[in-house]
Amino acid sequence: MKLERLISMIYKLLNHEVLSASMLAEEFQVSQRTIYRDIDVICAAGFPVISYQGMNGGYGMIEGYKMDKSLLGSYDVDSLITVLSSLSSVFQDERAQGTIERLQTIGQGHQTPILSVDFETRRTDPEALPYLRTAIKERNIVRFDYINAKNERTSRDLEPVRLHFKYSNWYVYGYCRTRQDYREFRLSRMMNLFLTQDAFQPHLEVPEEARPSNKEWQDQIQDVVVRVGPEALSEAMDQFHQVDKQFLADGSVTLRIPVYKPLEARWLWSILLSFGSGAEVLEPSPLRAILKEQLSNTLKLYEEV
Repeated sequence: MKLERLISMIYKLLNHEVLSASMLAEEFQVSQRTIYRDIDVICAAGFPVISYQGMNGGYGMIEGYKMDKSLLGSYDVDSLITVLSSLSSVFQDERAQGTIERLQTIGQGHQTPILSVDFETRRTDPEALPYLRTAIKERNIVRFDYINAKNERTSRDLEPVRLHFKYSNWYVYGYCRTRQDYREFRLSRMMNLFLTQDAFQPHLEVPEEARPSNKEWQDQIQDVVVRVGPEALSEAMDQFHQVDKQFLADGSVTLRIPVYKPLEARWLWSILLSFGSGAEVLEPSPLRAILKEQLSNTLKLYEEV
């Protein structure tokens, strides 16, 4: 514990101009006398710590002393700081903040950052990520209710392996004891998450998420052709910015969207329907029929309005 405190103090002194003994004592939950002894140890180790007197006095490193930057370039360090800062806010991780402070000693200082990363999402319970991270580290089973893609609600017991962020959402991957196989779960569909005290032993091999083979994937891909009017252009660009586009003279655009099994892709239906009258599916015809049925069922809910 003392060694960790000394290392942390060294990096803090490298990052700040002057730190008072009282502030350091409060942060590390020790007495000021202990801080004085720690400063003596740091000085004896060869770090040029100097003392400043007066109301705003304290301890600091001698001007011009910096850590060796040969291991990492400042650009690499600043990028790491940016990512770690976002993750530390999401996971409420105080230890990550200590790592950030150490990295800042070899970064570019107070220059305006050129990279910003935001892992926050409104679709996830803010407590779910810390709970799941704890369960992964301590190898505890988690229990929750889950709504699957077929809108079925089930209860699951999971041995969590890892968290990952993709498609603007957080997912957890692990061994589902309910299904006796590895599964991936989207956090936004998880409810009543409970961290149990039941521990599990990790399996010898953890398979990757099951995905169709390249040939199977290619065989099932079909182009969905959509005409988007000017009133829905920005929303369409946000959702399908990497697809083929043909801009027309009237301000509309025709999109050609390659989709895996579009007649089963509920995520696609939701996006297309969210455009309202601003988008029309031209191909394939069966998808037009599906969306028409979806709209008809929705209208039935408002027949009495």
